[in-house]
This record gives sequence, structure tokens and C-alpha cells, in this order.
Amino acid sequence: MSFNRQFLEASPLSTSPPASPWRARAEVLRRRPLRFRQIAFVIASVTFLCSFVFLSRYRADDRRVWISLEDEYPSDLQVVDTGGLAAHGGQRLPPQHQHAHVPALAPQVPVPDTLHQDDTHVKEPPKPPEAVVFSLIMFSEDSAVEGAMLMKSILMYTSMPVEFHIVCDEAAQAYLENRVRLITRPAHDILVRFYLLSWQSMADRIDREGTIMTDHSAGVPGLMKLFIHEILPPSVPRAIFIDTDALFISDPALLWDRFAQLAPGAAIAIPTHPEMSAAEWHHANRICSCIMLLDLARLRALRLMDSRVYRAHGGVRALGPQAFRAMYGPPGPSGRFEDVKLGDQGYWYALVSHRPDLTEHLGFEWEVSSCLLDMYLTGLGDDARGVEDEQRGQVHTVSTPQEGEAVLPKMLHFNCLDGTPHYFEWEGWADPENSLTKRWWPAVQYHIGYKWIWLNAHRAKGTLRIEVERDVKFADELLEQELMESRADEQS
Repeated sequence: MSFNRQFLEASPLSTSPPASPWRARAEVLRRRPLRFRQIAFVIASVTFLCSFVFLSRYRADDRRVWISLEDEYPSDLQVVDTGGLAAHGGQRLPPQHQHAHVPALAPQVPVPDTLHQDDTHVKEPPKPPEAVVFSLIMFSEDSAVEGAMLMKSILMYTSMPVEFHIVCDEAAQAYLENRVRLITRPAHDILVRFYLLSWQSMADRIDREGTIMTDHSAGVPGLMKLFIHEILPPSVPRAIFIDTDALFISDPALLWDRFAQLAPGAAIAIPTHPEMSAAEWHHANRICSCIMLLDLARLRALRLMDSRVYRAHGGVRALGPQAFRAMYGPPGPSGRFEDVKLGDQGYWYALVSHRPDLTEHLGFEWEVSSCLLDMYLTGLGDDARGVEDEQRGQVHTVSTPQEGEAVLPKMLHFNCLDGTPHYFEWEGWADPENSLTKRWWPAVQYHIGYKWIWLNAHRAKGTLRIEVERDVKFADELLEQELMESRADEQS
């Protein structure tokens, strides 16, 4: 509300009410000289400020001692044990909390009881969120085309940062990097590290092992699944391996949490099908190496795979030769195990059979596989169905670790779809009467058609890092190099 000059100067005889006393005093002050008003304003401001500071520092109901912890103190200060700051529950705190130095008069100031509570420790800054770590293998652009879809599905659903450690060739790297760089505003931190391996480098590592070979369509790159712990550096202690022909339909953090549930000493979690039987494959179809949780640090300590470098050096005896001989007998005339089927899966089955204490079952929800043709008879549709009804209609769970338990899909694996380099181009998808098409083709269409640019968040909360390791060496090569350098130092 404002008042005009006419009202302030109105006659006492006016019928209008007189101005309030505070406005009259304001009018008198207004008529004073300008210098007087300035001085009065300064004095009032200084008085108010001093009063505020005095009352803030010396409130009678809340006096505190503020102690600064530093590395060096003047010699005229006295060490004071403040009780709650130096001890808790009768136990002395670590030395770094016991050097509270204040002047000798400090104990005369009463310290409130609140200092004796559990909030006396300095809070550490929050740790960055843990990343979900994947190790993938892709050689050729065809492999990368499928692998890119897997990576995209991971980024679609993840609630945590993600690391991709990709063993690949330059063709796969170029394709994948082109897709990943479309993400300019990531919702979480993303690390993509390419480990470029030549065909000769992979073949040489297999030769140094000396006994394994493969006639599987995955070829030499497929055997690299047995050497992930040697390719990735020790700074990567564990990782999830997945074949490229798969799609996530849920948060991969749920799968990463499974690491925390592994028993002490376990190094591998893998889907197991003890009810399966195939004598011609030595029953290697009882597992699926299409998805594995790998404790890489544990596998390194066990020395999973052998090498002539390890044999010459001695030390820890490799686990592989023991397991392979136990299942397949001695190597054939070529010095190789010639009767191993299903590629790397045959060797993994020998390993987990020989050392079951290292292995745990990974739930079928992470391996809804078209190699089972009907994929447990689960699929899209009837969204109001309950768990009991879902379980009642499913197959391939009897005599398995999940008997009587419904399989609730979290990842789809479209393997065994022959005749196409890319599962999403399988000719069966064109048949509307095909059971697999009815249950899963809409999911495939959605994830394949989802654009990479849609992964950009409204506001970037993470960063994208792309790294390339070109001079990749296996662990046995690094050991040999270390031994040679050590001998050179001794001779010099």
C-alpha cells in the first residue's frame, strides 16, 4: 500500500484519519539533511551486524568447540582428548582421529552431549556406482551386426554403468564403433574397449596350449572363450560372457547381482541341463557356454588353460589338461583332443565336470534358448497370467535345478536357427504359423528396430569412453617376457 503527499499533509480537521505515528516520524526524518540520514543508516547497519555476529557465536544454549585437524601444530598448543571425538564405546579410535589440538583453555568450554553420538566420523564421499562388465567376442562384420543388437539391448535396460570388453578384429571394431558413437548423451557411464587380435595371434596361443582344437562353426575365435581371463587385464576381475545371438529384455544389473550370490571359491556360473543326453557329444549339451558369469581373478589364480611357457616355468599346474584327459582320455596321434564336439562348450563341460566345486547353476531365465526349439513354451501374450499357470504350461524343467519353478525370461538366445548369418533374418520369422514366430517375433522386431539415437538421455548423466588395445598379449606371453627381462637383468 502507498500514500500520496496529499494525504500526509492533510489538515487535522479533515475527516480523513491522521497518518500513523511511524509515518509521521518517517516524514520528519525525510526532512533532515541528506548527510544526517546517511550517517544514521550506517550506524544502524553496523549495530545490527555486530549484534548478529555476537549472538551467533555466543548463544548460551548451543556452544560448540570447532577443532581443526592438521598435519603440524604450533608447540604452544596442548593435546586435548575430547572424549567422544577420540573414543567410542570404550574403544580408542585410530590415531588419525586422536590428534585434536586446541588451546589449553578449550576444555573449560562446555561441550554438548551431541558430540558423543555416532555421527563423529567424517563421512567419505560416495563411491561411484559399480559397472556391469561384459566380455564379448566378435570376429567379422557379420558377427558385429548381431553383437551390436546385444549391446544395444543392454544399454536399453541397464540401471548401472556398463563396460564392454570386446575381443575382435578391425572389421567388427569399425562396425561397432560407428553404432556406439551415435550415443552423445548417455544415461550412464559407458566404456567400450576393443582388444584387437589377429588370427595368427589366436592360432599361436592355441599352439602353445598344445592339445585343443575345434571343428565347430565358431572356429578359432570360438575357442577364445577359454582364454578371456588371459586377454583381459587383471584390472578386470570378473565379467559376463554372452554369445552375440542374444537379446536382453530386462535390466542386466539383475544378472550382475548373481556374482554376489556365488559361493566362496566358485568361479563359473553357467546354465546346466542334467536331464539332457547326447553320448556322441560326451553330453556336453548339459551346459550352455552361450552365457557365463566368469570370476576372471579366480580363473587366473587356478591357471585355467595350459601353455608351454607355463610348463617350462613350473609353478601352478594348469587345470585344463587334467580336466580334458579325465573326460576325453589322452590326446590322439596329432597330439590334440580330436573327439571333442560343440567347440569350446566341449572343453567347458570337461572343466565344470572335473571341478564341480568351481561351478554353479545359472537360472534358465538367462538362457531362453531356441536350441530347445520351444524355449520352455514361454513367450509374449496373456499378460494377466499368474506364476502358477505360467509354470504349469512350461517344458524342459523336469529333473533340472528349476523343476517346479516358472521360467520368467530375462534374456533371449536365438541359437540353432540354421541357414542365416543373422538370427533376425531367419526364414522362419516369415511364417505366421511358426510357434517361435508367434511367441517371440514381435520382441525381435522391436529390439532390432529400436534406434541407437533413442539411447540419448534428456540430460547426459554419464560419459562415453572408447579405447582400443592393439598390441594385445596373452598372459603366458607377458610371463615369458617378464622372465626374459629378469634373466637379462641377472646377466647384466
